[in-house]
Amino acid sequence: MDAAALTPVTQQISGRASLTAVPTGPDRGQPLAAAVAELPVVDAAGVRVPFGELFRERRAVVLFVRHFLCYVSKEYVEDLAKVPRSVLEEANITLIVIGQSSYHHIEPFCKLTGYSYEIYVDPEREIYKRLGMKRGEEIASSGKSPHIKSNILSGSIRSLWRAVTGPLFDFQGDPAQQGGTLILGPGNNIHFIHRDRNRLDHKPINSVLQLVGIQHIDFTNRSSVIHV
Repeated sequence: MDAAALTPVTQQISGRASLTAVPTGPDRGQPLAAAVAELPVVDAAGVRVPFGELFRERRAVVLFVRHFLCYVSKEYVEDLAKVPRSVLEEANITLIVIGQSSYHHIEPFCKLTGYSYEIYVDPEREIYKRLGMKRGEEIASSGKSPHIKSNILSGSIRSLWRAVTGPLFDFQGDPAQQGGTLILGPGNNIHFIHRDRNRLDHKPINSVLQLVGIQHIDFTNRSSVIHV
């Protein structure tokens, strides 16, 4: 394996115009290292799948989240669950969430949030590391998220309650690990990457979907899934 393949992706990539259609020729997206594409993610049944297989055939919006007990991740994914399937199918886009817990936590997390699209875990956080996802909280103003309904006190209390009342008392992932958002594929092309600096630094869902040609979705008028 050559040294270049082992180098983490560290460049923040953006650009609206090139993402409304799959770019070709010299405007093609930055390639994802083959060594990273070969790393496994795990589905809810415990089956290991190469990361690159998730977006080999068509473009995907891939959202790496913090631990599954994180109230911010929970509320963000609750809104992801409200994206209409018909809209994704019309745009030929796959929506994928990746966490960093044991795969045993996937099904309960989906039931909690109502999320029904693709979801996997990277328990060893190897892909997080290789993509340069931050570990630790950077003190930086991230503005108010349109997806987070709880404040830090109420959200943290609910997270703790879920931890102590769950069948396994763990954080369902590393609490210090931050997530990020990518637009990938078809093939090993990175079209956009954002690495969260802290728990509230995620990209608003609409701003990401607009990059792949999906028009604004009104989350405020859709009923929210409420769980304590």
